[in-house]
Amino acid sequence: MGFPDIYRVVTGHDENGNSIIVENGPLKTVMDLEAVPGTKFHEVWSTSHTPAPISHTQTDPTLGPVVLPPASTGTRIRYVDIPPDSEEFLNQGHGKMKDMFSKVGDESASTVKDDSPHPLMHRTESIDYGIVIEGELTLIVDRDEVILKPGSVVVQRGTNHAWANRSGKMCRILFILVGGEYGDELAKVLA
Repeated sequence: MGFPDIYRVVTGHDENGNSIIVENGPLKTVMDLEAVPGTKFHEVWSTSHTPAPISHTQTDPTLGPVVLPPASTGTRIRYVDIPPDSEEFLNQGHGKMKDMFSKVGDESASTVKDDSPHPLMHRTESIDYGIVIEGELTLIVDRDEVILKPGSVVVQRGTNHAWANRSGKMCRILFILVGGEYGDELAKVLA
């Protein structure tokens, strides 16, 4: 059984400055990640910088290629549906991750090695707020892990991590990503 479709309402202004509903309907961009069957990215919105311009017209920023991280000074909001980990993925996924992350515009995000605790180990230079909507996930970091249930909120601060679904059921999580920058000392250690 799948999750309900996600609908987006976008507001705007008419030529006289009155507020209007510009869009009310399903998301225009939903992407299946082939390397992890059952995983879907539901692109809601993004901004390229802050402060974000607000004008009479707005091109839908979710059209075009799907990109994992936000712009360095921007934001991104997406839902992700994550299936249970399969034995095949856990045993053979390590070799597919560079290609998968490349398809979402960030091949360098993959940090997976032969001895990594999970094939999806990755890192982005961003602050990511992850809110579990339905289901259960395990957040794995280099030296720890924690189980997340509906209502759990993760503040992921540019760390090496993976999302494991050991529950046997689908999970839906909402991510709000904010472009970040490593401090000088941390950047030296991570280089």
